[in-house]
Order: sequence, then structure tokens, then C-alpha cells
Amino acid sequence: MALIPIIFLVALLATSVYLFGADSSYGANQIALILASCVAALVGRHVGVSWQEAQNGIVDGINVGLAPILILLSVGMLIGTWILCGTVPAIIYYGVEVLNPSIFYAASAAICGIVAISIGSSWTVAGTLGIGLMGISASFQLSPAITAGAIISGAYFGDKLSPMSDTTNLASAVSSVDLFDHIRHMLWTTVPSFALALMLFAFIGNSEAVAPREIDELQKALATEFNIGVFLLLPLLLMLVLVYKRFPAYPSIVVSALVGAVFAVVFQPDSVIKLAGGSGDVGKFFALCKGVWISLFDGYTSNSGNVLLDTLLSKGGMSSMLNTVWLIICALGFGGVLERTGILTLLLQLALSGVKSTGSLIAVTALTCFGTNVLAADQFISIALPGRMYKDEYQRRGLSRLNLSRTLEDSGTLTSVLIPWNTCGAYMSATLGVATLTYAPFAFFNMLCPLVAILYGYTQFAIKPLEADEDLTPLETL
Repeated sequence: MALIPIIFLVALLATSVYLFGADSSYGANQIALILASCVAALVGRHVGVSWQEAQNGIVDGINVGLAPILILLSVGMLIGTWILCGTVPAIIYYGVEVLNPSIFYAASAAICGIVAISIGSSWTVAGTLGIGLMGISASFQLSPAITAGAIISGAYFGDKLSPMSDTTNLASAVSSVDLFDHIRHMLWTTVPSFALALMLFAFIGNSEAVAPREIDELQKALATEFNIGVFLLLPLLLMLVLVYKRFPAYPSIVVSALVGAVFAVVFQPDSVIKLAGGSGDVGKFFALCKGVWISLFDGYTSNSGNVLLDTLLSKGGMSSMLNTVWLIICALGFGGVLERTGILTLLLQLALSGVKSTGSLIAVTALTCFGTNVLAADQFISIALPGRMYKDEYQRRGLSRLNLSRTLEDSGTLTSVLIPWNTCGAYMSATLGVATLTYAPFAFFNMLCPLVAILYGYTQFAIKPLEADEDLTPLETL
């Protein structure tokens, strides 16, 4: 009976993708998730879970995603004001001069990886550097899907190894291991996987190493539309400093968006008034207010006449994120009702029944994390639930819980971004402007790392045995 809502959802999602293709996340998948939630509630009703309890589960599940939703909406604001103030145009303008298109994909992954290690947030890297790199990629006429895959690979590599990352801290906490021991143990799977990913990006880049003649025209169009200068990179620098100083993500992004609004009024007043539709009868001051306000809720619209530039810069605003918010709410509601009715816990327990070796234990852990990402639509749940359920099993089999914490990150953290209705997949798709299933084949690091972890399990390579002092460590729950 626990499989009924799962099978129902898979069938509906498959039909959705068949009928609507890349547009399936713009409404069809949401309907599938809502209907599957109803089916899960009916199954729960059959085993004694009242509708009120199921509804509470839905509400609690959605509550988990409220913080990511706030961040998502604030990123929409950030994109709008950063384009209007010239920060994103400046990143594109200088980026096409510095980055060689022959190594662009590999360089993008490396840059994002370095920044993500320093600030501990894959979402922030994608929402700041990622936006600029997507613009540079388009100006080079490179693949947006591969660029998004490179940005995500680098962002998640750095996020995974940063002691400031929330998922890294969660994985170590739920497994009851030391944070820095956890990070050191992750190097065994993370570094080889990222090295392989960089090699793949470098190989692909070499096959598309032609810079278009339109680059000069693009830079001229940017200089015509905006007052370009290095000082316009200050909002980006401020954002990175705030996050590095452990300032919370949501206020950091909002503050950076508002700083972008101030920069727009000071350095791009003509563009602001143009976005507002002219000063008209309201006067210059209120026209500036209106233009900034529009960029915050509806983004920026470029009408330069340069097709490439208009495509690059017509985006942003809170409204651009509303479809993604809709998807996240529906997905988290489904995950919440699965957890409240006990369906999710039962499925995790069934997964352990087939475990016979260290390799199969790690493989089942990885598959469980991926499955939880699919069903619960949130990477934190995919780390916390399997972590709580499996850590006794690792200790019983004489394995250090560091193996568990590493596998939780290798699979739970990294596969979340490959699922369209997961909070991470929905966020990256909305922020980078590429459908999740379109960039997923090129998120090489995110796909390689779970496979490397499973390979290590079956070959017994870099598997840490249980130590005497660890055996005495109390098993705490999150």
C-alpha cells in the first residue's frame, strides 16, 4: 500500500513530461504532486491516519521550505536590481575579456568551487556569479545547459567542503561525527569526482572554442545601455563578504538587492527612468522610485535593439520566481504527507532488508537519499532521515559513522539539484534560466560523486572502520 502513491506519482510525472516536455514544471508537475498527495492521504486514512493529521503533515512539510522560498524570492529581487544597476552587465562586459571560451566551462566550475568553499552556499554562488557566467556563456554562444552544469558542479563542490555549509554541518551532526573529520573524509570521494568533472568540462570546451564576432557589438551595446565600470562589481563583493561573515542568507541577499537599487539610482538614472516608462507627470524622483520598484517585483526589460543583449538582460524580479515557489510548495506538501502517514519511514526500512555487505549498505544509503530527494523534495530531509535511520546499522557492521556522513553528502546533497521539483533543482532552474532536466546531464560532479562513493563501498577503498573511542560515542538524534 505504501507504494501506491509513489507509483501514482511516477505515472503522472511521466505522463506530464511526455505531454508537456520541458514545460512540464510550469503547472503539469504541480497538479501531479497535488493529486499524489491526495492519494497518499487516502492510504493514510486506510491505516488510521485522519485527514487532519495528513493535512498537518502537508503544512509541516511546506513549512520546511519557507526559508528557501524567501531566499528564492529575494534572489529574484537581486537579479532585477543587479541588472538595472549595471552589476550583471559589468560582469558580462569584463568576463568576455578575461575568460577564454576554450576553457570557459572548466574555468566556471573552478571559480564557482573556490567561491563556494569560502562562503559555504551553492545557492548564493549560483544566484550571483552564476548569473554573470550564464550571460558570458551566451555572449560566447556556448551551451547554456553545459554552463549551468559547470556552475552547479563547482558550487556544490565548494558547498560540500565548506565548514560554513548548512548541509555539511547537518550531515556531520545527524551522524554524530566531528565536522572537520567529516570534511577530511569527504575528500576521498569529492576531489577525484571534481577532477574528473573538470576534465570533462575542459574536453567539451575545446570542441567549442570559437568566440563570436558579435562580442565587440555586445560590449558596445552594453556600454551604450549602461555606465560600465569596475565599481559596479561592489554589490557582488558586498554579497560575498556578508555571506563569508556568516550573515544569514536571506537578509544578505535583500541588503545586496537594495544596494543594487541605490547603485541604479546613482549610476544608471536614465535606465531606471526608462524602465519606469519615463518621468511623465510624476517627476524624476518618483520615476526613479517606480523604476527601482519595477525591477524588484518584475525584473528588468532590455529594449536595446541588440537581440543577444535583450535576451541576456530581460529577467529577474520576484514574479519570475513564483512558478518555482508553486512547484516547491506542492512538492513539499507531498513529502510532508508521506512522512506523517509513515509511508516514507516504511520505505526506508524496507530498503535495509536487502543490505548484505558494506558495498550494498552504501549503495542503499545513496539510493535512499536520492529517493528521499525525489519524494520529500528537500535535501535537508534527504540527509536527516536516512542519517537518523542508518547510523546504528553502520556501527553494528563495524563501520565508522564517517562513512555514513560522507555518503549522505555524496548522494543527498548532490542529487537534490538533479530533480525538477526538489527545492534545489527548482531554485537552480529558476535562477540560471535552464530547465533542470536540461542541465542535469552536464552536472558531472553531482552525478559522478555518488557513483564513486558506491564504487568505494564495493571495493572497500577509503572505507574507515569503527574505532574504539567512536564506539563509545553516544548516538545523538537531531
